[in-house]
Amino acid sequence: MTRINIDQLTEAELIDLNRRVVERLKFLQHMRAHSAMMRFSIGQRVVFDAPGQPQVTGVLVKYNKKTVSVVTDEGVQWNVSPGLLRHAEPKDITPGAGNVVKLK
Repeated sequence: MTRINIDQLTEAELIDLNRRVVERLKFLQHMRAHSAMMRFSIGQRVVFDAPGQPQVTGVLVKYNKKTVSVVTDEGVQWNVSPGLLRHAEPKDITPGAGNVVKLK
């Protein structure tokens, strides 16, 4: 790894170096978020912990630039960092006993 002696850089060079470091950090953060997003598919059931609320379960509906959009079973939309998501168990849509009709 190349070492840079920042004590010998001019103000303009330090500003340029800072800009390049910030760009690189943003790129790495974007790649990390993208990688986390790709663990999930549109339409997949996911779960996450919301501050001050019970665990939230819903369906991933959209990839955003840094987040994903999740619509809960109650119809509420959340934009969530993909690093906070976990795979959820599939929703049981089996009709209850009261909804069963016998066919002859």
